[in-house]
Amino acid sequence: MAITCGLVVANLYYNQPLLGEIGRTFGLSESRVSLVATVTQVGYTLGLLLVVPLGDKRERKGLTLMLLLCAAVCMAGAAYAPSFALLVVASLLAGVFSSVPQLLIPMAASLASEEQRGRVVGKVMSGLLIGILLSRTISGYVGLHFGWRAMYWVGAALMVLLTLVLARMLPRNQSHYAGSYGSLLRSLGTLARQLPVLRRSALVGACLFGGFSAFWTTLVFFLESDAYHYHSDAAGLFGLVGAAGAFAASFAGKSADRKGPDYALTLGILLFLGGFLLLGFGGYHLAGLIVGVLIVDVGQQMAHISNQTRVFSLLPEARSRLNTVYMTACFIGASAGSFLGGFAWDHFQWPGVCAVGLGLVALAYCANRFYGRE
Repeated sequence: MAITCGLVVANLYYNQPLLGEIGRTFGLSESRVSLVATVTQVGYTLGLLLVVPLGDKRERKGLTLMLLLCAAVCMAGAAYAPSFALLVVASLLAGVFSSVPQLLIPMAASLASEEQRGRVVGKVMSGLLIGILLSRTISGYVGLHFGWRAMYWVGAALMVLLTLVLARMLPRNQSHYAGSYGSLLRSLGTLARQLPVLRRSALVGACLFGGFSAFWTTLVFFLESDAYHYHSDAAGLFGLVGAAGAFAASFAGKSADRKGPDYALTLGILLFLGGFLLLGFGGYHLAGLIVGVLIVDVGQQMAHISNQTRVFSLLPEARSRLNTVYMTACFIGASAGSFLGGFAWDHFQWPGVCAVGLGLVALAYCANRFYGRE
């Protein structure tokens, strides 16, 4: 499950170190080409909202295999796209069909005991987070040496390979929701209204993912600017720095099991805030940028694992739908963060990006402390 999550979620992030190359191919400004990152996350959000709830109704293995094949077709379409408009459409659909990890994470939570749920979710999420971060490293290298289209072809091939492997190895997992698809979707609103902890977690997650996305969407522009004069492969190498922080996911899960998710969540948010402060004041020096990236990724991962563990403890029979509400909010935040990051870079450069990230994470801290408390 961890390997699957990492390979599939990478589809969402291959484009970030490649934005400069894509922009030069189609003759677009930096703010315009960042639309590729934004629509990919919008597509993922739509997949979360419209596809992931089916994990409580449909047999999960068959649903997973179908989504993987559709994702392969869309990645191939992005690789072939002769125009920017077609690339945007293919990116949107690739995001929709790459929602597979959000089917598998609730499945893993349901297989774990109450005492080990945080640890198990942390292990599966480690795979997802490493996939997010290393995807940038791989795509940066491939983009520099073989062109950005080659990375999309590689992504399509990986989806086909993963489909073949999972068809043999993934166990069947039948769900038990008996209502219609319409009632399944309507129940999302019911859950959100009835569970204040879910609403609070969703708001916190949206703000955190917004700050995280604003940073990673614009990092390639910062590294290619006069501050560093690096190329897309250098932007991708920063994924290795962040991947080192992915091991914080396991620590976060253990902390959530021992001391409760609120403790680990607060610690993660505070680290996130500190990372953005360091990036804002020290990001023009390579050492400060590297340490800042590491702290931001550790903070994000600790906060997200703890937040998600808290959500999964609410209603065991509705974990896919709970995850839909939570992760839809997170990726609405991520889409907004990509847009705000691109806007801030276009008008205020690196200080503007750091201000956007710092403001969103500060909002997450306030929401966790004060929103929806009984």
